[in-house]
Amino acid sequence: MSRKLPEKWQSSLKAVKAVQVAFDMDEKIQLALRKEALEAGFSPSDQIRTILGLPTNKRPKRPRLTVSLSLDDYQLLAEKYQLKADQQLEIKKRLMVDLVKHIVDQE
Repeated sequence: MSRKLPEKWQSSLKAVKAVQVAFDMDEKIQLALRKEALEAGFSPSDQIRTILGLPTNKRPKRPRLTVSLSLDDYQLLAEKYQLKADQQLEIKKRLMVDLVKHIVDQE
């Protein structure tokens, strides 16, 4: 007996069936593809899809940069900013200030 998938999950069905493919390529090729994607405003994945003639996702309305932070990372950052490790929102705010300052200083 199969159960029907709830309506709210129907749109995710295609993503569940997708298979991620990884490419082991020369570092120069990977860098060139990443640069090409950046200049086109695409993710590397969307750039590869474009090159292969496959459809791409619509661009996100709010593109974001992400970084994964472990509990140890939060502890190190808390020490850097003289905060407690559980003050993650305040740490995030300080990180954003540091990132903006880094770019402004480069200009």
